[in-house]
Formats: sequence, structure tokens, C-alpha cells
Amino acid sequence: MHSFFGTHQYTLDPKNRLFLPPEYRAALGGEKASHFMIASGFEDCLYLYLPSQWEALLDSDQESFKSGDKQEVRAFKRFFFGSAGRAPVDGQGRVLLESRHKDYAGLKKQVTIVGVGNKAEIWDTARWNAYSARNIKPRAARFGKIYDL
Repeated sequence: MHSFFGTHQYTLDPKNRLFLPPEYRAALGGEKASHFMIASGFEDCLYLYLPSQWEALLDSDQESFKSGDKQEVRAFKRFFFGSAGRAPVDGQGRVLLESRHKDYAGLKKQVTIVGVGNKAEIWDTARWNAYSARNIKPRAARFGKIYDL
């Protein structure tokens, strides 16, 4: 299964189209698919999945939610799966973002795409920079103590 990695800067065009990194598009072609799946993320960003990763998520979803607060599980599913949609890739290698996705993530013109393993995150660049300064940079020195990569 393909992994997403790297941090990439792109510009959202006036028609809400966003270029994706070439290696992401190549992974999509390897699946013989013409669309990614996009859903609302947890920190005001969007999650981008390959179709195979989305299907694996759906399969694991059945096992993940067998216990716990049923109302919370239903609320989460409505939030996450209800926000999801297909994002076809055009001949130029761009995805068209729905207005609801653009609005949810507060995407303006400058966009940062961050690969985080099984998915990529799509951030408004100003939000990403603020998030990174608040949450990643202060913890970076501790990462080596926690994870031996």
C-alpha cells in the first residue's frame, strides 16, 4: 500500500482546483483509479485518501467501533463519513475541491499538503504554519526520546 510523505506547497486556483504532488498522482494511477477520497480532518484540515486506503478504512471501521459510547460513534461517523466525497483528478493533475471542503478547512489561496503515512492532509498554509509552530516545533526535541526511527 502506498504511503504519503513530504510537505508540499501549492496554490488553489480561482475555480477551487488544487495540484497534487506527482508521486500522489502516480500512486493513484497505480490503482487504476481516477479519483481520491476527501473528508474533513480533525484540526481544520482535509484528509486525502487513495481509494484503496479509503476502503481499508471502511473495513477497519467495522471493528473499531464495536465498543464505546454508541451516540459518540454515530456522531463521529456522521461527521467523518458524511463529509467525505470523491475528488476526481483532471488531465492536468488537479483535484476540484468542493466548496464545503474548502470552507471547512478555511482554504484560501496558499495550500500546504502534508503526507502523514496512510493519508495526506490539506491545510491552508497560514493555518499549517500556526499549527506547526504551536504543536510540532515545541515537541521536536522530544520526538527522538519517544520514537526510535
